[in-house]
Amino acid sequence: VQVVYVPRNTQLTHLLQPMTRPLARLGFHTSTASRRVWRTSATVAPPTSTAPPSFSSFYSPISRAAQISRHFSSPPKMSYTVRKIAQPYTLEHRVFVEKDGVPVSPFHDIPLYANEQQTILNMVVEIPRWTNAKQEISKDDFLNPIKQDTKKGKLRFVRNCFPHKGYLWNYGAFPRTWEDPNSVHPETKAKGDNDPLDVCEIGELVGYPGQVKQVKVLGVMALIDEEETDWKIIVIDVNDPLAPKLNDIEDVERHLPGLLRATNEWFRIYKIPDGKPENQFAFSGECKNKKYAEDVIRECSDAWEKLISGKTPRGEISLANSQVEGSADRVDQSQLAAIPRGENLAPAPIDGSIDKWFFISGAAV
Repeated sequence: VQVVYVPRNTQLTHLLQPMTRPLARLGFHTSTASRRVWRTSATVAPPTSTAPPSFSSFYSPISRAAQISRHFSSPPKMSYTVRKIAQPYTLEHRVFVEKDGVPVSPFHDIPLYANEQQTILNMVVEIPRWTNAKQEISKDDFLNPIKQDTKKGKLRFVRNCFPHKGYLWNYGAFPRTWEDPNSVHPETKAKGDNDPLDVCEIGELVGYPGQVKQVKVLGVMALIDEEETDWKIIVIDVNDPLAPKLNDIEDVERHLPGLLRATNEWFRIYKIPDGKPENQFAFSGECKNKKYAEDVIRECSDAWEKLISGKTPRGEISLANSQVEGSADRVDQSQLAAIPRGENLAPAPIDGSIDKWFFISGAAV
C-alpha cells in the first residue's frame, strides 16, 4: 500500500478537488482528519525526470499524487551563487558564497540540513573532481571564503598518484559542522582537526568551487592525519541518476565497485609524493555505514553550535556571519559592502609539473 501524506492548505485543497472523483474510481479514499491520506494498492513510482508534466499527466490521478508527494519530500531550491575575486591559481583568489545576492559564510550561514526530516544535507563544494588545486573554506578570514591553501607562501596542489588524477570526487565540507580539536573521539582515540566535516560527493556531475549541493549520506571513513581524526563523509547528490539506488554504504560497492577501495588508497598515499609518510585509518580502513556517519555529523553539528555561541574558545576562527540569528558576530550591510565586486577572470598559468604522475610502490592499480 502506497500512502502519501499531504498537509492541508487552501492552495493544495484547490489542486486536489479535480482529483477526488477519478481517485475514488481507482480505489483511493480520503479521510476527514487534518491531513488528507490517499491510499491505493497500486505503487506510485517516484519521478525520474524534472521535466514539466504533459497536459494529460497533469490530470492523471496517480501521476498527480506522485507530484504532490515529491513536492513535500524534495529539497527546497537553494538560490546560492558565487562571487569570484582575482584569478584562480593566485594568492589573491577568493570565492565568496552568496544567497540572493548577499554574501554569506559557507561555514556558519548555510543550514546543514536542507529538509525538515534531516535526510538531505547541504554540502559546499571546495574542490571539483579531477582537479588538483587544494582549495578550502578559510576558517580565519572574514565570511570564510574559499581560497587555495598555501605552504611556505606557495600555492598547494595535490599530486597525481597513479592511476588517479587529482581528487576522485567533488570534495567539500558540511556547513555548520566543526571537528573540535579539544575533544578526543572515544573510538579513534584522536582529537578533531579543527575544520568543518570533509565530504566526498560521488555523483557523476563535476561541481565547482562554492557550489551548494543537496546530498544524502551513505557512510564515513576515519582518516588519522598527523594524529588528528579527519572524518570523510561519503555522500551522493540527490539529483544524481544513481541516488535512488544508493541508500547505505554497501550500495556503493554494489553499484560502484572499486570506488571505496580507491578512496581508501587515495587518502592513504596522496601525501607520499610530498615526502610525507602514508596516512593511517581508524577501524582498519573500514568504511562505516550511514547510521555511524549520521552520528558523527550530529556530534560535529553540536560542536559547531558551541563554537558559534561562544561556549567553546574560537581561537583564530572567524565567526563573522550574516544569517545566524542572535549571533554576537553577525555583521551588518556596511561590512558586507566592503567585499570587492565579483570578477570572472581566466585562471593564471600553472606549472606543468602539476600534471605529472607519481608511481607509488605498493599502491593498487
